[in-house]
Parts: sequence; C-alpha cells; structure tokens
Amino acid sequence: MIRADREDQNPLTGVQNPSNVVAYNHRSSPVGKMITAKRFVRLLFLWSAAATKMRFCAAAAATSSPADAAVVMAVGTKEKKNPSVLYRRLSALGRAPQGRVTRTLDKWVNEGRSVCADELIRYVKVLRRYQRHAHALELMEWMENNKNTKMTHVSHAMRLGLIAKVRGIEAAEKYFSDLPEPLKNEHTFGALLSSYCSEKNKNVDKSFSLYNEMKNRNIALNTQVHFNLMSLYMRLGQHEKVLTQYQEMKSDNIVPDSITCSILMNCYASLNDIESVERVIKEAEEDDKVTLLWSAYSSLAAIYCSAGLPTKAENALKKLETLIYARDHKPYHYLISLYAKINNVEEVKRIWKSLKTIFPKPSNLSYLNMLQALDKLDDLSGQQDLYEEWQSVCTLFDVRLANSLIGSYLRKDMIQQAQSLWEKSSKRGAIPNFKTCFMFLDHFLQKNDMNSALVWLETAASSSSGKQDRWKLSQDQVDTFLKAFEDANDVEGAERFCECLRRLGHLDLNAYEKLLQTYLAANLKNPKLRQRIKDDKIKLNSQTNKLLEMVCGDNE
Repeated sequence: MIRADREDQNPLTGVQNPSNVVAYNHRSSPVGKMITAKRFVRLLFLWSAAATKMRFCAAAAATSSPADAAVVMAVGTKEKKNPSVLYRRLSALGRAPQGRVTRTLDKWVNEGRSVCADELIRYVKVLRRYQRHAHALELMEWMENNKNTKMTHVSHAMRLGLIAKVRGIEAAEKYFSDLPEPLKNEHTFGALLSSYCSEKNKNVDKSFSLYNEMKNRNIALNTQVHFNLMSLYMRLGQHEKVLTQYQEMKSDNIVPDSITCSILMNCYASLNDIESVERVIKEAEEDDKVTLLWSAYSSLAAIYCSAGLPTKAENALKKLETLIYARDHKPYHYLISLYAKINNVEEVKRIWKSLKTIFPKPSNLSYLNMLQALDKLDDLSGQQDLYEEWQSVCTLFDVRLANSLIGSYLRKDMIQQAQSLWEKSSKRGAIPNFKTCFMFLDHFLQKNDMNSALVWLETAASSSSGKQDRWKLSQDQVDTFLKAFEDANDVEGAERFCECLRRLGHLDLNAYEKLLQTYLAANLKNPKLRQRIKDDKIKLNSQTNKLLEMVCGDNE
C-alpha cells in the first residue's frame, strides 16, 4: 500500500510542519490507528523528547551563570518588554533556507535590542518541537559564536542531537569527538545514544557499544538511557531483552517513569500477556515514586482495544481524563481516536464538544482527527457536516482533510462525489499530494480504468522532486498496470507508465521486460530501447536480451 506523510500545523505560523496527529483535552486517548509495537515506540520517542526537553530546561537553569541568564548580546533595554516579538520573527521564517535565522538575529541585535539566553534556548525547543531542526541548530550556532554566551553541558547535548537530525550521524559523531573530555558526560553521551537508537535500526551495534562505554566510564545512567535501549529492542522485536533492560534499570536503582511503564506494558502486550500488562500499571499506581501521566493510560487503553477488551479500554480512558492538567490538544485527539476504535459514538461526540469548549477555534489537526474518527464509525453524514463546518472557518486549506473525506467516498464507490470534492478543493488552491493521487489511482485500478489510474500516477510522478518524495507502487499494482497494457497492445500506455516509474526511481528489469513484451504483442519495433536500458543501468539477463533483439534488432 502507499504511505502518506502526515503534517502538523504550527499554531504560531499556520505553516504545515511534519509531526504527529495529536491534541489535548481534560481527557485523552491513544492514536487513531491500532498501535503496533513499531508505531507505539515512535510515539514514546515523542513523549520522551518532551520530557527530555523539560530536563534540559531545568539543567540549563541550574548550570547557567547569572550573566548567561541575563543577557546574551546588545545593550539596549528600552525594547526588552516583549521578547516574544523575536520568536514571531523566527517563526515567520517558515522553511526559509540556511542563513535566514542568523540574519534575523543579527538584525535584532543591530536594532539595539537585548536577547536573553534562556529565551533563546526556549525558542530552540519550540523550533525543535515543530520539526524545524535546521533553524534550531542555526540558532544554537549563532549563540555559540557570540562571546557573551556560554554553552552548558546540556546545550552541547541539544546541539549534538540537532546535528544528528540535520547533518547526519557522522557529523554528530565528529562533534562529540571534538568535545573536550570534561564535556563528554551523561548529557552528551546520552544525546549521542538517543541519536543512534532513533536511527531506524541503522546503528544498532554503535548503540550497544556506546552504552557499554558509558558503563565502563561510570557515567551516570538515567531513565532516558534505558528507555532508548528498550525502545530499540522493541523495534528489533527482541521483547525478552526489553524485560532484561528493565531489570537492569531497576538494579541501578533508577525509578521507572511513565513512558518506561508504557513501553514495558506494550512489550508484554506483544507477548500476549495482558495479565503482566495489568501488573505493571498496578505496581506503578501503588509506587509513590512513580508519577503516571495520561499517556500511560492511553497506552493501556490502546492495548485493551487491540486485545478486544472494550470495557477495560473505556475504564482506562476514564482514568486518563483525570490526569489531564495542561492546555494541550493531545489527550483530546487520543480520546476521540480510541473511543472511535471501540465504537463509542456518544463519547467521541462528547470529547469533540469538550475540545471545542476549551479550544473555540479547533486547528486543522483537530478537525482531521475527528474526521478520521467519524470514518472509523462509518458516519459519512457526520463527516460531510464536519467537513462543511471546517471549510466555513478554515483560514489555511489543508489537503489532508479533503483526502479524508475523499477516501470515505471512494471506499463507498462514490466516485462522482469524490471527484466533485476534489474539483472544489482545487478551486481553493489545493494541490494533490501523494495520498490524493494514490487513493484515486487505487480506485481506478480496481475498476480496471487504466487510463484514469495512469493520469493520477502521472500527477504523482510529476510532483516527485527528490528521493525524499519518492513513493513506491506495490508489486501487485505494477503488475496490474503492465499486464493491462500488454493485453491491450497499448505501447503508448506502457511507455507512459515506465516513464512514471523512472521519475519515481523504481524503473527496473521487470518493467522493461513487460514493456518489450508489449512492443512484441503490438508488433512494433523501437531500436532506441537498447540505449535507454543502458542509460537506466538495467542489468539484463538472457531472457531480456532475447526480447531486446526481437524489438530492437541484433545487438550492435
């Protein structure tokens, strides 16, 4: 199946930024889809990142000198009243290229304005939260290049993590290697380990090697270190090692936190051991040293949902509601999604009403989450009404919401309504993303309307601007296209299809063989195919060579 990237909207800018579909209320719930081990670990990394940022902030306050906390640069004091003006300038940069943050900060200082170090670190954290890692890194580098600022151990750790995200692990390793020995402590070691563990299993050996080095150096280990390794083991499917790591954490007299309990529960759930899941949450509730957050109960509710225990899931969600203490969208979205999973329509609507009470102008993300919940509940009428409501109030059109309703229409074979909705969206300036294209493509493939499917594939291919944008058709989809063109002797269609594969970076030997067979079926020749195959660096086998000779003539 085709995957679709999700985006969050930065409430400070209105810019769409990659992030998670989440929100907050005096109730909370897990993600809209069933939380698999892989997806669960990804969510825990997000929760962990938030907790880590809070620890960084506290540590920075403890280690900064009075001078650091007071002023970074500039003498002017008359315009210190509203420091948020600077963040608004930084936020307004959106996805501006490298250098714009530096120019913005230099301009601010040249205007005679002062800059507080603590505020800049706070801006770094907010930029990082909204996935603007390059800007956050540039801000930190600007701070380091100014004589009036001093990088703390925590600041170095933050910068190392940003370098890993922006410039890659090798650059982060070099940064770590170049640090003076006194700065190679639990903060910077921990940041490097976190970067290793979050690299989609690319640095497994390095993760364990660094962990052993930390132990050999007697570097203080904390919950975050153990969580990173437990998460890595979960992604590797090594559930027994998750439990071993947890026992090692306990032997180090480290008190588990909420996210550690969550990953431990999910580990037992992966082993189909619900009894142990319940034991973990019960022990945590009875331990005065453990502070359980709402996210732990959203994890528990998701586990119950997956296990087919709706009553227990609902009880966990009720408990979750009592733990919401901040003005945040996340718990609201989780509650809506989980209640939808257990088909509790009344609770879904109650939470949505509560969300709108707390947030009178719900974000695009909130509307999207609710649309997805109504889709799960098979409430098309409710989706249509909600979509119309959103359209009447939205200031920034979000193609994901259109995609959500279009997907519902297509699943119900309501192609005219889906096309009409897309036409209206286009008039509002909507640009189809890959999900839009492939939803229509899949529908038309199922209806054997190859020409319409190919048009949407061409739209997707023309939107692909680089490797990061490339999507891959399933092998079944590729075979369906190629067989249809061969059966119809449609050389033009086969050529158009292969050009799409080329643009998407997935043109291979199989596609060329089918293209050659289509030429033969149509009794057509094309001597240029030999050079094209060579240019595309396709390795030929004996069968392809024979086909090539028949379509292109003898080998030159």
